[in-house]
Amino acid sequence: MKLSFIGAGNLAWHLAMAFENAGNFICEVYSRDEKNARRLVSMLYDARVNPDLNFAESESELFVLAIPDDAIEDVAAQLVLPENALVVHTSGSKSLEILRRLMDIYSDVPVRTGVFYPLQTFSKGTNALHFEEIPLCIEASDKETETQLVALGQELSKIVYLVNSHERKVLHVAAVFACNFTNYLLGIAKDLTDSENLEFDLLKPLIEETFQKALDARHPALVQTGPARRGDVNTLSLHLDYLSDKPELLRLYKMLSDGIQQRR
Repeated sequence: MKLSFIGAGNLAWHLAMAFENAGNFICEVYSRDEKNARRLVSMLYDARVNPDLNFAESESELFVLAIPDDAIEDVAAQLVLPENALVVHTSGSKSLEILRRLMDIYSDVPVRTGVFYPLQTFSKGTNALHFEEIPLCIEASDKETETQLVALGQELSKIVYLVNSHERKVLHVAAVFACNFTNYLLGIAKDLTDSENLEFDLLKPLIEETFQKALDARHPALVQTGPARRGDVNTLSLHLDYLSDKPELLRLYKMLSDGIQQRR
């Protein structure tokens, strides 16, 4: 299949190369920052930079909106597509209906719409991810488009699901807790060790064991440990005293400890 990418950020960086590795062809890449588009094109076989959002003469069959959620409407308002093109967004939280409605409003030609959402965290410049292990969540405006997107997804991954907009939103919220908030807490742990000239590496075996136990357990709450889980009031008091000059961390520690205790 011939594809074009609108957006050249973290997701586009990995997804475009995954599509090419599966035997597809990336024709064009557009980005508001042309330097990003040029960098991504340099990693692809024979793609070119599209200078604007006019793709009327493109040979691509599929147009991938790999852009922030709040940019989708602005891009849709300027996007010019070939007739009967398929345009998908990659958002975890935006509904398919929003994209379909925007295309109805702004497109001068009939287009098909869908969602192609990889449930993973992406960072540009890291090693290529093993896409065959990444869940792909598919939704489409019609059965033919659904079949096409599922087949395309199966070229990339062994884990392809039909997921409606509500289910995808729930997965995205869960992913924020599992990934983004967890990473934020790891950052706090790094700041605390750095502030006392301690090696963050000392925590890494603990972090690895914590994640492995949570993944292996029937429910992560079943392998919860720590002073809040034990109801160890003395240790909790010592920790709160240490954090007394860090009010934001103090509030966060209390909130999380209360949540853990309520699960006991």
